Amino acid sequence: MSILLGILAIIITLGLAYLMSNKKKKVNFKGIGIMLVLQLLITWFMFSTTIGASIINSISAVFNKLIEFGTEGVNFVLGGFEVAEGGVFFFNVLLLIIFFATLLSVLTYLKILPAIIKYVGAAISKVTGLPRIESFNGVNSIFFGQSEALIAIRSQFHHLNENRLYIVSASAMGSVSASIVGAYIQILPPEYILVALPLNMFSALMIASIIAPVEVPKEEDKVDITDVSQDKSIFEAMGNGALEGGKIALIVAAMLIAFIASLELVNWLIQFVFAGVTLQQILGYILAPIGILMGIAPNEVIEAGSIMGTKIVTNEFVAMTQFQPLLDGMSEKTIGIVTVFLTSFANFSSIGIIAGTVKGIDSKKAVSVSQFGMKLLLGSILASILSATVVGLFL
Repeated sequence: MSILLGILAIIITLGLAYLMSNKKKKVNFKGIGIMLVLQLLITWFMFSTTIGASIINSISAVFNKLIEFGTEGVNFVLGGFEVAEGGVFFFNVLLLIIFFATLLSVLTYLKILPAIIKYVGAAISKVTGLPRIESFNGVNSIFFGQSEALIAIRSQFHHLNENRLYIVSASAMGSVSASIVGAYIQILPPEYILVALPLNMFSALMIASIIAPVEVPKEEDKVDITDVSQDKSIFEAMGNGALEGGKIALIVAAMLIAFIASLELVNWLIQFVFAGVTLQQILGYILAPIGILMGIAPNEVIEAGSIMGTKIVTNEFVAMTQFQPLLDGMSEKTIGIVTVFLTSFANFSSIGIIAGTVKGIDSKKAVSVSQFGMKLLLGSILASILSATVVGLFL
């Protein structure tokens, strides 16, 4: 029964995207079908085979080892602080972003990451029929944050019409940055965080390609990766990566303070009208029907829905920190579905981040992003639902 509900959820998700499409006759159904099959194969391989499980465990071990290295740096700087049992979120989680951002910066300077992204993106383009810039940006968004992913293709923005701009923006919002994956896996189960990365890439491309279909002539279908790093040496790359990671850590900390405090304020105001009711509970009831279709058990769907709703109105870090204490009382299937749903930048604040980034690259195109901002958020939420539903089929 749960498999049938999952299939129904996938059909409804893709159907809603089709209803939002601005060129229904141009939708590349073949490419959508191929990406859906790839999602199913990846999820089956990772969760249902010994080799897949070994790959996830190996990647988790690499991240855990990198976290150990990063922790050494944090401990050196903060060694004089007496920290209570359980640690401090900012010290134990957020400051590690600095080390991961440094690694990404060095790998980018050495042209290792750009080459991987280019060739994987080219393979996706060839298999699915999507244009190369969109495919490249989809892969790029796995590794870099919303702003960095879009900046990486800034030299090719003049090629992007409104539909192509929608797709690259959706990829940026539908994924997460590898620099903060190390922080995520300290909060929620790493196997679901890691499998969410490729699934969300495909989901974002699928939903965006339905909502904003594109056809690009072969002579214009090119991608340039020669201008991805401005660093002149590996030491400059390390320094700039560390500074960028520090900014990200502080931004995340500031957003957590603002969003969690605002959430408490909203709940306090709600108490005046509905005693004992919180915004999270309201969101839980709103998202409960969707949660049941995704495969969440009825007795867990209100709590799970409240976490998913919290992520949409605040951000993924707020939702993850609220979900973590509930893990012991949740089934493995619910944990997997909700974790994958949370592993993306699909929330209201991302609209402003993407619009601001595009404005810095091309002010005229920023107007377009502002106009389809809500459509961008809705598409990204559908992408998160799609990824989480696919995972639920195999749990």
